[in-house]
Amino acid sequence: MLLRFRGPDGTSRITVEAASTFGQVAEKLASVLPKNADLNTLTFANSPAGGDARLLKDIAHVQVSRIGLSHGDLVFIKYKEQDALSNGHSDRSIAIGSQTLVSSTNRLNGNAVAPEEDTPLATLPVTSPSETIKNPWEVVKQSALDDRLDKQDGKIPRKRDQKMCRHGAKGMCDYCMPLEPFNGDYLKERKIKNLSFHSYLRKINSATNKPELGSSFMPPLTEPYYRVKKACPSGHPQWPEGICTKCQPSAITLQPQPFRMVDHVEFADFNIVNSLLDFWRMSGNQRLGYLYGRYTEYTEVPLGVKAVVEAIYEPPQIDEVDGITLLEWENEKDVDELARQCGLQKVGVIWTDLLDAGAGNGSVICKRHIDSYYLASQEIVFAARLQAQHPKPTKWCDTGRFGSNFVTCVVSGDESGQIAISAYQVSNSAVEMVRADIIEPSADPSVMIVRSEDDGGELSPTRYIPEVFYRKINEYGAQVQENAKPSFPVEYLLVTLTHGFPDEAVKKPLFRAKTPGFPIENRLAIGQEQDLRKLGEALGISSSGESTSSQGILAISDFHILCFIHQGGYLSKEEEKLLCLVATQHNTEDGFALLQTDGWATLLAVLQSSIGSYHPPKRPSLDDHDGYHDRGAGDSEERLAKRVRGVRLV
Repeated sequence: MLLRFRGPDGTSRITVEAASTFGQVAEKLASVLPKNADLNTLTFANSPAGGDARLLKDIAHVQVSRIGLSHGDLVFIKYKEQDALSNGHSDRSIAIGSQTLVSSTNRLNGNAVAPEEDTPLATLPVTSPSETIKNPWEVVKQSALDDRLDKQDGKIPRKRDQKMCRHGAKGMCDYCMPLEPFNGDYLKERKIKNLSFHSYLRKINSATNKPELGSSFMPPLTEPYYRVKKACPSGHPQWPEGICTKCQPSAITLQPQPFRMVDHVEFADFNIVNSLLDFWRMSGNQRLGYLYGRYTEYTEVPLGVKAVVEAIYEPPQIDEVDGITLLEWENEKDVDELARQCGLQKVGVIWTDLLDAGAGNGSVICKRHIDSYYLASQEIVFAARLQAQHPKPTKWCDTGRFGSNFVTCVVSGDESGQIAISAYQVSNSAVEMVRADIIEPSADPSVMIVRSEDDGGELSPTRYIPEVFYRKINEYGAQVQENAKPSFPVEYLLVTLTHGFPDEAVKKPLFRAKTPGFPIENRLAIGQEQDLRKLGEALGISSSGESTSSQGILAISDFHILCFIHQGGYLSKEEEKLLCLVATQHNTEDGFALLQTDGWATLLAVLQSSIGSYHPPKRPSLDDHDGYHDRGAGDSEERLAKRVRGVRLV
């Protein structure tokens, strides 16, 4: 198309493409404008007076067609002139943001880009391991669990084989000697699909470091990195102006991850999940919550780790039948800090994907199975971003962190129509591919799309997309390598975990208040609201300020109650620590100490006042004094119909 540009020095005509960006248009304008025109002050407007004027640096990546320009349109431009001795860009360069876009800057497809755009755009902030740490085993602080597992031998003991062993009771041979924690035959016999993280660490460390040779120690783990490396030692200009084999990422070959960072997810009590399901039962909409718990050893897997979930916090969200929209979670840091005082941390996320089968027996439709998908492509990207925000610190990696212990759980229907829980993690390769903006979700939930370098139009950042392959078994039973473009199955990015509940005889949940108790947060959509009156009822506080609860000290043992009290600000920091101690340890002496604090006395006074001033609305009766007996039968039927119409059938 032909566009006309009218400025202080006359009118210029330039031929551009509809897909061209204003940055490319400015390059063509630079050849026809005066040499002293400062392109950094160049503005485009739709009227001579200025109108809706925009600086070039603000719309440099916007396509001409997106503005609505067509063939022959007139655009008004303004710019300032540079002085002969000014510090302007004498080489006719264009500054966008804090960087300078020179005319030689180009992209693989020939389009000009800004150097600062090497970092991909991201909706959610994700961490980016790119710098190595010298001697990470000296400076990185691991979790106490990782330190304990590092000190364990990890060997799998075996009993003396009565048939093959020919030695005495104190002897040992190849048939009875302990096995390594990564022994393939043992894992296959126990049907353990993936190695635990520490078993995998022992396996690769034995191949990387050999103390008997006297060589220096090298961290055996390396985080995947699929982006162009900065500060290349070859001396060429940085990407996107230059690239070489040293700084460009290698081709990616996807294959199932042989290990998993967490082996098992254990819910301390069934009521934790059942409370989440109550929202779906009452509304028919899906629900999401964050899992708060702790990590501990899992003895069913050699050197295994399990996440024990003690509570689910439901953040602000808009729930629908087929999806969830998360809103801004303003008090996230407060909830995290309160969980830390209880000895907990954010260990994962859980959401429902349920649809009633309509049979009237509580069965649900099975949507996730071997012929469809287990975790949709959009959900994998969401889980990858959350794992990137919760990296695992470790001294065995040159960057000081490796993978993540963050888990993802989905509540959906199984093949028998029952409600079931599934636990997953996404692979480390999937997390890095999301960081590098290489993949994006597809409309088909079972496949993931590999992006191209010019995807996204004017909002697309500069990215280098390496070749992506995956291995599969073809129709002839042979293992072949396929190109992942344009899409590939999502199974290559998934790691499956086991899950379960403790036995009734041994379960000891951290929060032991009876259910249903205090309302759960952010449930106004189904008419549940947290207030002081509900808090008083949950604690058994009467209008006189005395406790009438049969639970005693366990009444306060509720994570949602702790969050509500913290939000009110009634207690000091020390009193709040004591409150969390009472709620989690259930110690009577600590409970009496809490009753003697000023903050708790203030809270009781507030509860007593709110309970005493509350008067429930009086329910209208057919025999009240409103003159019912003077009305006709038609009026009585109408009133009865209104009352029945006000009842909601669930």
